[in-house]
Amino acid sequence: MSIKTIDAAVLSGMFLAGARNLEAKKEWINELNVFPVPDGDTGTNMTLTIMSAASEVMGLKDPDMDTLCKAISSGSLRGARGNSGVILSQLLRGFTRGIKGAAELDAALIAEAFGKAVETAYKAVMKPKEGTILTVARETAEKAAELCKETEDLDTFFEQVFACAEETLKRTPELLPVLKDAGVVDSGGQGLVEVLRGAIDGFRGKEIDYSSFVPAPSSAKVTRISEETEKEIKFGYCTEFIVLLDKPLSEEEEFKFKDYLMSIGDSVVIVADDELVKVHVHTNHPGEVFEKGLTYGALSRMKVDNMREEHQEKLIKDAEKIAAQQLEEDMARRLPLKEYGFIAVSAGEGLSGVFKELGVDFIIEGGQTMNPSTEDMLNAIANVRAKTIYILPNNKNIVLAANQARDLTTDKEIVVVPTSTIPQGISAMISFSPEISGEENLAAMEEAISLVKTGQITYAVRDTRVDEKEIHQGDAMGVGDHGILAVGEDRTEVSLATVEAMITEDSEVISVYYGGGVEADEAEALSSALEEKYPDMDIELVEGGQPIYYYIISVE
Repeated sequence: MSIKTIDAAVLSGMFLAGARNLEAKKEWINELNVFPVPDGDTGTNMTLTIMSAASEVMGLKDPDMDTLCKAISSGSLRGARGNSGVILSQLLRGFTRGIKGAAELDAALIAEAFGKAVETAYKAVMKPKEGTILTVARETAEKAAELCKETEDLDTFFEQVFACAEETLKRTPELLPVLKDAGVVDSGGQGLVEVLRGAIDGFRGKEIDYSSFVPAPSSAKVTRISEETEKEIKFGYCTEFIVLLDKPLSEEEEFKFKDYLMSIGDSVVIVADDELVKVHVHTNHPGEVFEKGLTYGALSRMKVDNMREEHQEKLIKDAEKIAAQQLEEDMARRLPLKEYGFIAVSAGEGLSGVFKELGVDFIIEGGQTMNPSTEDMLNAIANVRAKTIYILPNNKNIVLAANQARDLTTDKEIVVVPTSTIPQGISAMISFSPEISGEENLAAMEEAISLVKTGQITYAVRDTRVDEKEIHQGDAMGVGDHGILAVGEDRTEVSLATVEAMITEDSEVISVYYGGGVEADEAEALSSALEEKYPDMDIELVEGGQPIYYYIISVE
C-alpha cells in the first residue's frame, strides 16, 4: 500500500528513531576524526544535541505539527554542542520552519523543508566548506526536490533520498583532501546519514529501542545511609523539573518564585529564559513545588529522588556545591549592571585561574571532548551582570555555539571574540582596554589573536598518515593552528620541534602551559631547554592542569 502523507505522530516517531540510531553510532562516528588525537567528539556532540530535542519530544502527548516543531527546534538549539551539533540544530530548525502549520506532510512539502534546512544551516556558518555535513545535506535536499516531482510514494521517496545521502558521504574524501589523506569520510556527514537511516527505519515500522531517552529502572540494591547522616537531612526529596512558560518571567517574579521555594526547601537553583525555567530544589513536599510551577506554565522532565537512599552522600556534596554556586550567582545578579563582562571557556584549574586573574567573570568548564552547549552559554550570559559581554570560546569547535547564544540573547549586547585556542583567549583579554570603544576593543582583540601561534602536544590514538607525516599509535604529536607540526616518540623532543616550527624572526615570547598528566620537573626541564635554545626570548611556564594535552604552547 502506497503511503503519500505522514502526520505529526509518524514524524515524531521518525525523529526519535533517527536520534536513537545516531546515539547508537556515536562512538564509531567519534573515531572518524581526521587527526588521530584523543579528542574526536563529533558523534558525542551531535548525539547530545539531538537528544536534547528528543527529550522534549518524548515529553509531548499527542503532539500536533506545531508543538512537535517547537520541541525539536528549541530542544536542539539549546542543546547544540560543537560545530557539528550547531549545524545539526540549524538543519532541524530550518526543516521545522518549512513544515510548521501543516497538518500532514507529502513528498513535495518534505523536499521544500529539506531545502529550508540547508538554507538555514549554510547561513549559520561563516565560511561553509564543501566535503562536510553541509554538502551531504545540500545534495540530499537537491535530490529530494527532483524526486518529489517523480513520485508521491514516500517509501520510494525516502529510499532514494537516503541513497543520495550515502553516495554524497562516500564522495566527501574527494571534495576535502584532508579526509582522503586520513582515509575517512566526513564525521558530521556520517552523523547526518545515521539520523536519516534511523528516521526511515521508524517510518517503515522497524522496532526501535527508546530506552536511552528515559532513565532505566535500577536493578542495584538500595544502600541506606547511616541513621546519624539521615537525621541531618532536613529536606528529603531532590526535585527537578522544567516549566514551559506561558509568558516570560520578570526578574521580580523569578525572585518571588525562588523565595517561595526557599520557604519550603533549600539548595534552590533556578535558571530562566523567555521560554522555560529549569528548577532544582530539596524539599519535603515535591507536590507543592510542582503545583507552584504549574502557575507559570506546563511542566516537563519532572524528577524526584529520595535523598535518604542510594548515593546520598554524593547527592549532598553535589547539592552543597550547587547551592554555594547559586548563592554566589544570586549575589552577582543583584548587583547593578557594569559596562563590560567576560565569559571564557576553559579546562584545567591553572588555565581557569589565569582567566580569572585577567578579569573574566564566568568560566564555562569545557574544551576538547567536552564542548559546552548553547544553553551553557545562555546560562553563563544570564549570570554576568554587564551591558556588553565578551565571550571567548577558545576553541574553533565552540565558536558556533557561542554565536547561537549571542543570537538568542536580546537583553544584553553579546560580542563573540573568535578565539580558537586558550593562548589566543589569554592574549585577547590582555589587549582589552575599558578606555576605548567596543569596536576598538574588538579590533584590538582580533589583532592580538592574529599574532598568536599555538601548538598543542598530545598523543596519537591510531596509525595514520597526515600532512605527509607517518604517525603510529602512541606517538607524541604537536598539533598547530593548521596541521600537525611534529611527531615522535618523546614528547619533550616533539614539543621542542613544535616550537621550532612556530618560531619566526619576529617572535618574542614563548608561553608553556603544562597539563594534568605532566610532572613539574618535566615541565621545568622543557622550559630550561627552550631558554637555552632561544636565549633572547622570554619563556613563561604555567601549570595549566588541562586534560588531553600534555602541553599547550604559544609563540608571540
